[in-house]
Amino acid sequence: MNDLYYSADNFPKGLTKKVVESISHIKNEPTWLTEFRLKAFEIYTQKEMPKWGFFPKFDVDIDSYVHYVGSNQKKKKSWDEVDPEVMRSFERLGIPEHERKYLAGIEAMNDSETVYANVKKELTDLGIIFCDIDTAIKEYPEIVKKYLGTVVTIGDNKFSALNSAVFSGGSFAYCPKGVKTPMPLQAYFKVTAASSGQYERTLLIADEGSEIEYSEGCSSVQDMGTNFHTAVVELIAHNHAKINYTTIQNWKKNMYNWTVKRGLCYDYANITWTDCNIGANTIKYPGIVLKGDNSTGSVLSLAFAGKDQIQDTGARIIHIGKNTKSNVLAKGISLDGGVNSYRGLVKFEPSSVGSYSHVKCDGLLMDNHSSSHAFPYNDVSGQQGSLNYEATISKIDEDQLFYLQTRGLSEDDAKLLLVNGFCESIVKELNVEYSVEMSRLIRMILEDGKVISESQLQERKAVTS
Repeated sequence: MNDLYYSADNFPKGLTKKVVESISHIKNEPTWLTEFRLKAFEIYTQKEMPKWGFFPKFDVDIDSYVHYVGSNQKKKKSWDEVDPEVMRSFERLGIPEHERKYLAGIEAMNDSETVYANVKKELTDLGIIFCDIDTAIKEYPEIVKKYLGTVVTIGDNKFSALNSAVFSGGSFAYCPKGVKTPMPLQAYFKVTAASSGQYERTLLIADEGSEIEYSEGCSSVQDMGTNFHTAVVELIAHNHAKINYTTIQNWKKNMYNWTVKRGLCYDYANITWTDCNIGANTIKYPGIVLKGDNSTGSVLSLAFAGKDQIQDTGARIIHIGKNTKSNVLAKGISLDGGVNSYRGLVKFEPSSVGSYSHVKCDGLLMDNHSSSHAFPYNDVSGQQGSLNYEATISKIDEDQLFYLQTRGLSEDDAKLLLVNGFCESIVKELNVEYSVEMSRLIRMILEDGKVISESQLQERKAVTS
């Protein structure tokens, strides 16, 4: 390889112009995308850290991470072709089972590269495009170039610029007019390399009158080093289109997760984010811009903050069109000293005549040394919108625990039942597979937080083994 560039298997730590150019060179990208990356890198170096959220409390040295980790593998079309070690890791996520049942397509991303991709013929016959973003850049450049960076601009904030400079992997979907995805599109992202960054870029476009249902799962290997994750997700819902986007992020505790997610709705369009955050120190506020008249949007958020964790999550809704409606439901659980915060913005522009927003955020404390907060930012300066906001923060109810124990439940099972009830309004919106996975994760979280007694945990392990 030319000495002007780093090789895929020899990337140094740190972020430089040469790193950015090397990523583009390895991927053999067109000139316009290389220029996009370099412009983003320049903006990144000039931008200050965001003032929004708990950013000052996260002392992260970007130059201590490797920003591209090549998988040294070609994309696979059959599950049997995947490297056994990678395959075993994804089997634990349930991918083969999902595919046998009903999935339209799967993408699996390991570190910086997609290692497995499969799209069923049914999608192609409907004219639906679903692939990784790198493939889309090569095969559908006119679509990518038209939409990339239009909802989350390069200069939106320091981390949108960072992702734009070094992004690798991520999903791309285009659904043509009047077509509905026959089953959910699925993607899985996994981080395995220590002290590395993952920067997937997702772009979904629902053309007029179409519907996209998309779900993704994220996980990382537990190791002694920290990892850094900054994704950018852009959704475009044209007139009368719908996009449902579901994320379950089950990162390790020493992951820093700062993600920028935003959707744009045109006339009568709808976007729904369902966002479940587990592990990591997270800063993430899925956003919706209700640009078109009669457009609607919802953000359903569930976050667990455990020991040494900060979950700073919420939503951002901008009402621009007439008669627009939005709904935000946020649930946060804090245990073992974790800090959970809802941070949300609802803004009504003067043009948003007859618009309405309802925001409800609830915090549940599992002990006396955890904390939960709510930081709403509501801007109704245009005096054309109507906003209903409510928030509650409470400790797990001792009276309810006592009642459940009188009905024959142990204290640990009673706590588990109450937490499941608290989360139910979010979990019920997930599809069946993710709902089951979420229920299992809730049990694991409570066990890790020692809400389940040690003796009972051993009993359960003995039964399952």
